[in-house]
Amino acid sequence: MSPVESQAIAPRTDARIRTRFTELAGIEHPIVQGGMQWVGTAEMAAAVSNAGGLGMLTALTQPTPDALRREIARCRTMTDKPFGVNLTILPSISPPPYAQYRQAIIDEGISIVETAGYKPQEHVDAFKAHGIKVVHKCTAVRHAMSAQKMGVDAISIDGFECAGH
Repeated sequence: MSPVESQAIAPRTDARIRTRFTELAGIEHPIVQGGMQWVGTAEMAAAVSNAGGLGMLTALTQPTPDALRREIARCRTMTDKPFGVNLTILPSISPPPYAQYRQAIIDEGISIVETAGYKPQEHVDAFKAHGIKVVHKCTAVRHAMSAQKMGVDAISIDGFECAGH
């Protein structure tokens, strides 16, 4: 067998792809499960995290901030790897208690949050004050530039197919 052939079949000892984001999030692979309403549960987030990506619980999938606390605790029983929480802020006549969801995320010691939606500045400020890394999901470059000015740690650029934007 030639040296080239032996290299082709030799097992890899480190299959990690190292990027600035994998280092920021403490994950093996640069794969992030975005927040998905009704799908971002402990089972999904733990599975993604256990596979080396960054699993995300979706805060507003849970009916109350206390239910989110329980879902975070449940996720911790399924993985010892990093996972985050998505908090999507949308304008509404009767908005959910965003500040209470935010406090649940802070109190439960989550280290990385994905924000999305309308003017997340107060949430970004609160998360950053507690040492939480913030990824902001955007669908336009101008929103990414705005998020950068807010001080987020990373940007996720999603296409217009994202959540029906």
